[in-house]
Amino acid sequence: MSIHPTAIIDQSATIADDVMIGPYSVIGAGVEIGAGSKVDSHVVINGPTRIGTNNHLYQFTSVGDDPQDKKYNGEPTRLEIGDDNTIREFCTISRGTVQDGGVTSIGNDNWIMAYVHIAHDCNIGDHCIFANNATLAGHVHVGDWAIFAGFTGAHQFCRIGAHAFLGMYAGTSRDVPAYTMVGGQPPAPKGINSEGLKRRGFSADQIRNIRNAYRVVFRKGIKLADAITELEATADGKPELDIFIESLKRSERGILR
Repeated sequence: MSIHPTAIIDQSATIADDVMIGPYSVIGAGVEIGAGSKVDSHVVINGPTRIGTNNHLYQFTSVGDDPQDKKYNGEPTRLEIGDDNTIREFCTISRGTVQDGGVTSIGNDNWIMAYVHIAHDCNIGDHCIFANNATLAGHVHVGDWAIFAGFTGAHQFCRIGAHAFLGMYAGTSRDVPAYTMVGGQPPAPKGINSEGLKRRGFSADQIRNIRNAYRVVFRKGIKLADAITELEATADGKPELDIFIESLKRSERGILR
């Protein structure tokens, strides 16, 4: 363990032997940090917070503090961060609230750039990218491989599907289905994230199936329930469509279209 002498570590914190903690960082009560992780200078981590293995928190980040929710009254809520995440300068990530499940969770291998805010009760999957100043309000769910460009945002309780892409400044107050690209002001669907899907190994046939499904929902001019019924009738043997259909069916705020 390499802890700078100016760092302040609560005696109840659990820190793996090889964790590095830089100057003037503060590790509070109820914090757990897994092996191979690095905490740079001037980082504040409050608990209860569990941080997995091989994470890197850059200087001036603040994670695991009280949720920015006026209903919060000191309840023992949590933040859980998985493995292999990069959290850059000045990011803020809050714990959950008892009005939801009490947990803010971040999965594995996420790239979270400077000044990103992830609010209370958010649930982030794996392999996501949040560019500078992306902001999530409370209770937002983000699927695996989603990308938020700079200065994007999501309204509270929104769901952003797997492999979705929000272009710069494209804040949304509606749910974004899996694979969907969103851009413009006001934001609007712009097609599917085909380039991202190619990079992740989706075949030409799978991408064509997803593009055809997108057209049923966004171009055919039919009700969402009817579009789901049509897609379900053709989804057998096409697991990529199951992901798309599930993101449509789980929408509670209505999809952006």
